[in-house]
Amino acid sequence: MRVFVCEFVTGGGLRGATLPESLAREAALIRDAMRRDLAALPQVRELLLAADDRLPLPGAVAVTEGADAWAIWRDLAQRADVVWPVAPETDGVLARLVEMLRENCPRVLACDPEAIAAATSKLETARRLAATGVPHIPTFTLAQAPDLPGPRITKPDDGAGCEDTRFWPDGVQATPAPRDGLVIQPFVAGEAASLTVLNAPEGVRLLTVNRQHIAVEDGRVFLTGLSVGALADADGRLEALAEAVVRAMPGLHGIFGIDILLTDTGPVVVEVNPRLTTAYAGLGTALGLNPATLLSPFADAAAAPHAGTCAPVELALA
Repeated sequence: MRVFVCEFVTGGGLRGATLPESLAREAALIRDAMRRDLAALPQVRELLLAADDRLPLPGAVAVTEGADAWAIWRDLAQRADVVWPVAPETDGVLARLVEMLRENCPRVLACDPEAIAAATSKLETARRLAATGVPHIPTFTLAQAPDLPGPRITKPDDGAGCEDTRFWPDGVQATPAPRDGLVIQPFVAGEAASLTVLNAPEGVRLLTVNRQHIAVEDGRVFLTGLSVGALADADGRLEALAEAVVRAMPGLHGIFGIDILLTDTGPVVVEVNPRLTTAYAGLGTALGLNPATLLSPFADAAAAPHAGTCAPVELALA
């Protein structure tokens, strides 16, 4: 079996632009974990990769200045039996990538483009969760927001991670730098966490509950690290929340992430990440098994443990 690991950032997707060091580092963490897990599978006889030539990788097809990364990915997809893509959902990149790969390879391990498009928008995510009664943070456009008391958060409607996320204290008017598509939310107190979720033909499984380490500097919100598998789901409430999100947003497949807040009144969904997240880099160690074996093309008899049976893994991101 030939498997193409199509990681957007390290694989040449930003070859015509500045390559942020922190973004490249996180992307490489995910890609290298995927490579390690796939290389350990006996049925995988060849791994195909592309690499931005500023981030050289032995054996990968180099994406040089002026090269068409998408054409290179298309060629690799046509040579592969399975493609496993990772890309930011911002600006529709991930949805377009999945559509292109599906046209060129019989098996693509990804969420459906429709689900990706819905999860890309904070407003659409909140609308879908509200329609099915899933606890979430109310989200409004800046122009249509009611008078929100207390602290608030602004962020792009179409954005990944903590990109351009700002905290506004109570009594301070929210005046973010002008840009299109910003949304505003009430600040909700709670412990920042994320869920690493598997949706397979057998059903939804919560793999790990990860503590997020968040910092605020001059109003800007940053993710500085993760403790993968550090939190438990003793009463099953978080797995039930993951199942509810999947019902609210059909088309979420494979391994993906859900950002949440653990509040005094229960867990609240912040956003849905329709792709592998950085937590994947510590997932195998936390679970004590190869996560790739949980995906149907590579599945074996291994059973995924429930969250709470993990050995926590620390990932420093800043």
